[in-house]
Amino acid sequence: MRAMILAAGRGERLRPLTDTCPKPLVAVQGKPLIEYHLEKLAAAGFADVVINHAWLGHLIPERLGNGCHWGLRLHYSAEAAALETGGGIKQALPLLGDEPFLVINGDIFIDQLPQLSTLSAEADAHLFLVDNPVQHPNGDFAIEDGFASVEGSNKLTFSGIGIYRPSLFQDTPDGAFGLAPLLKQKMKQGRVSATKMPHYWCDVGTVERLAQLSERLQNK
Repeated sequence: MRAMILAAGRGERLRPLTDTCPKPLVAVQGKPLIEYHLEKLAAAGFADVVINHAWLGHLIPERLGNGCHWGLRLHYSAEAAALETGGGIKQALPLLGDEPFLVINGDIFIDQLPQLSTLSAEADAHLFLVDNPVQHPNGDFAIEDGFASVEGSNKLTFSGIGIYRPSLFQDTPDGAFGLAPLLKQKMKQGRVSATKMPHYWCDVGTVERLAQLSERLQNK
């Protein structure tokens, strides 16, 4: 299985840090956020990782190189303008191969990767959900009999980590488009499975949450 890290966002809520630095290279305890992901992917046995980039994107390959530092092969998908999540993944499909692949948001932090498994024959995607954080109390999706649903109570928050089949992106438009509408469409067809991820997770979307994560790591 290959992996992709989404790293093309502008990071408006992390300004002024992201005025001169792409969001995935913002440092926590002296290490860019994206490097924590690379370490975990390498430890889990991944070999090939695709990284898309847009805003100040040239700085990402300049910092990370070809990935040999982590025992990885890094592949870059440059976007002239950010293509949103769906468009960014679709553009990178030639680098991701024909099998299901893992995607991780570049602006989250996790203590460890979730338990990865193969997709069932009934699923085009598998989402990893987490307990709702303070900033997102109502959640995104419920889990019903192992599948994600836009309906139902006890909704959880999408972690920004998922496994997707390349065929999920068939018949999608070229250019920029969001992933959420596509996933919701497939949920109505019963084609998106889901599990809850019990490990620590943080959406590092603001300067305040970045400071909280830094303090947590310092005290570990």
